[in-house]
Amino acid sequence: VQLVESGGGLVQPGGSLRLSCSASGFTFSSYAMSWFRQAPGKEREFVATITNTGSADYAAYVKGRFTISRDNGRNTAYLQMNSLKPEDTAVYYCRGKATWGQGTRVTVSS
Repeated sequence: VQLVESGGGLVQPGGSLRLSCSASGFTFSSYAMSWFRQAPGKEREFVATITNTGSADYAAYVKGRFTISRDNGRNTAYLQMNSLKPEDTAVYYCRGKATWGQGTRVTVSS
């Protein structure tokens, strides 16, 4: 099982980024996928999840700004992040089938 995140970077407040999580080694379409994040000096926290059938749920602090989606044909999950704030700065991790990706860093700063 392997999860590889990409798409992180530096963005100004109010900007957007789309993160991708490419999965391999398991039947992607059968599993829920989630995004978590860990800011410097803080514990890892839940961001969003999507079931294998496409139902999504979000943490209150990202609801309305972030959108989780998946493409089962590409074995990839996405996190579209809009209206980014400095407090969204963190390493973002993908999780599926009890496995973590290596993370991708997002920095929101002017």
